[in-house]
Amino acid sequence: MTTTVYARVESPLGELLLVGEAAVADGPDAAGVGGAAGAGDVRLRSLSMPGQKGGVVVQDGWRHAPEAFAEVARQLEAYFAGRSTRFDVPVAEGAGTEFQRRVWAVLESIPYGSTVSYGQVAAQVGASGAGVRAVGTAIGRNPLLVVRPCHRVIGADGALRGYAGGLERKKLLLGLEGVEALAG
Repeated sequence: MTTTVYARVESPLGELLLVGEAAVADGPDAAGVGGAAGAGDVRLRSLSMPGQKGGVVVQDGWRHAPEAFAEVARQLEAYFAGRSTRFDVPVAEGAGTEFQRRVWAVLESIPYGSTVSYGQVAAQVGASGAGVRAVGTAIGRNPLLVVRPCHRVIGADGALRGYAGGLERKKLLLGLEGVEALAG
């Protein structure tokens, strides 16, 4: 059984909302408030930011549990400080369609400081041509901004195109990684 937990973390992008699924122990010996287990048992379901298109908002019944996200917060801080180039956090399973998960897997393979075009992602998932639009939609539904680096996908002409968190944030993230992209 799981419960939904959340925390807010400050960042150069504004306050990030982390949402996860925590394992819940049953019985009188259950750990933590509401029986939620420790930080190692939390799987990240969403990372969103203020004003994000389709961003998550805290729901009734969710438990505020910043301690559960201590490791995610540490990795985010290291990334924004330029001390880390990748994330290693447990992620909740089951989000998205099969096609979206294929696209998201490609996003996870894009190296730090690199970019690829929407067309290149489409080719990798076998959806070239008209499928580029579907790839763009799948990327736009990525629930794990920053951690799953959809900001590394740009237009074929090198210009910034679409980002659920806004193009200014996409530009900031790419700049942190040493990438100069053309304005959208």
